[in-house]
Amino acid sequence: MAEQQYFDDVWVGQELPWLTKGPLGEIHLFRWSATMENWHRIHYDRRFAVEHDKLPDLLINGSLKQQFVVQMVKDWAGREGWVWKVSFQFRAMNSVGETLHVWGRVKSTERLQDYGLVVLDLGIVNKDGKESTPGEATLALPFRNGRPVPYPFVPPTQTTTA
Repeated sequence: MAEQQYFDDVWVGQELPWLTKGPLGEIHLFRWSATMENWHRIHYDRRFAVEHDKLPDLLINGSLKQQFVVQMVKDWAGREGWVWKVSFQFRAMNSVGETLHVWGRVKSTERLQDYGLVVLDLGIVNKDGKESTPGEATLALPFRNGRPVPYPFVPPTQTTTA
């Protein structure tokens, strides 16, 4: 896990360290399918995926890509941060053998009384820079020398622009 992020040290436009996964092989996809009990053959049966479904190859599971996104934002927020919301869209397929890079950039910040909110643009790109999974996340970060973000996290009902 990365060092703790504090709201005081975050700025709009800040790039987060990329999380790189891969190259993702057949065993990765099979194990994830088994773990998630996702038995759609497009994730582990190449012949079915290519001949029956006319896909280019085995597909990387959407839930695996989802997990990569959440891992990146949680790791960046640190132990004292809280991932409040994450949303994304699956806009392109990723195939077995690809290396995926999860990226994030600070879109906006908002200072509240007890902690700060950080909105991130994020996504997943392959080695060619093709975006497959654009999205957004909202994190709550503690202030440096402040109290921890409350646990359990209770989302603010009204926010003010700082």
